[in-house]
Amino acid sequence: MTHTASIRMLKTVSILSAAFGLAMVLALATPLGAALGLFIDLAFLPVDGAQMLSPGAASLMTAISGGLMCGFCVLIYLLTEHVYSTDPALGRRLLIPALLAWYIPDSLGSLAAGAWFNVVMNTAFLALFLVPLLLARPTAMQPA
Repeated sequence: MTHTASIRMLKTVSILSAAFGLAMVLALATPLGAALGLFIDLAFLPVDGAQMLSPGAASLMTAISGGLMCGFCVLIYLLTEHVYSTDPALGRRLLIPALLAWYIPDSLGSLAAGAWFNVVMNTAFLALFLVPLLLARPTAMQPA
């Protein structure tokens, strides 16, 4: 994967993930709530309608986590644009620990909550960020 392709992929995944975080917040007051309900039910397989977003504390935590996800992904985008694009080694040193600092507690918390399939979804999400970070070759090393 070229460095340019890795930058493009990181930016694209960041934008889509930030949009997902915003959708989580919007789901609290719009018809997007049905989609968020399906996502929550999916995390607790089987998809049986047993887990739904409820008003109160769960809604507050959804608003907080959606906002944090949006902000984290905007930060990833900006780090990609201003650091990783010019200094890939430094960009990786900043982004990989931050991604792992999200992935490990989120996944362990999901297991503790009984939402084991969320770990699978987290792993796929993590891979979307790690693949371009780990497989990109510096531009100077690209074949002509």
